Amino acid sequence: MTLQGFQKFDFEGPLGDGDSVSHRVYYRGEGPPIVIMQELPGIGPQTLRLALGLIDEGYSVYLPHLFGPLGKVSFAGNIRRIFCLRREYHLFAANKASPIVDWMRALCREVKQRSGARGVGTIGMCLTGGFALTLMADDAVLAGVASQPSLPVFKNRALHMSQDEVAAARKGMETKGPAMAMRYAGDPICRAAKLDALKEAFGDNLITHTFEGRGHSLLTLDWNDKAFDTVKAYFRDSALH
Repeated sequence: MTLQGFQKFDFEGPLGDGDSVSHRVYYRGEGPPIVIMQELPGIGPQTLRLALGLIDEGYSVYLPHLFGPLGKVSFAGNIRRIFCLRREYHLFAANKASPIVDWMRALCREVKQRSGARGVGTIGMCLTGGFALTLMADDAVLAGVASQPSLPVFKNRALHMSQDEVAAARKGMETKGPAMAMRYAGDPICRAAKLDALKEAFGDNLITHTFEGRGHSLLTLDWNDKAFDTVKAYFRDSALH
């Protein structure tokens, strides 16, 4: 499975530390736009399966390529790359989002403008999972799915966003509708405490789901049909339509 049929553009945007960075963005499809933020293994066949599944449901999909090879997964190599991208990712930081979230916010605004849509939906996974919730503060983002949110690393009871970011995201959810977070019941990385902490922060503004199984990547490497159906139903009922 390749990126055949996808178009692309380079997007330069700000980081949270005042610097800027450019990443290539791949896109395809017609309909309400959804930005899929890659997880640690990268944009491999499994992530493309998710993208094509959403395209088949009538969405356009935008895939920012943040690190790693395209078309295949890379674990050890991408771990090394992430540790070299310290100005973009703060993996261990609690109570503060990574600087790349500001770039994502700018990208969502760009996608909204390019597509002429009412706004965009987002899916974050693993290290980008919580980004989907933080982005709910922005006017351009109408819906967000946090799949197995895992930052900060080794701190399942902590959030990867500040109190001000939580308050802004919560206000956005109150206006546009709830966000969603989900995990596998037996996930050793994103534990129950993570969703508990998110639920405590966002209350009724966050829908949470726990699916049976011991996998981690609900929408990619450890594909779960029920999780994908739940995501489709969430976006179908969201402010995107």
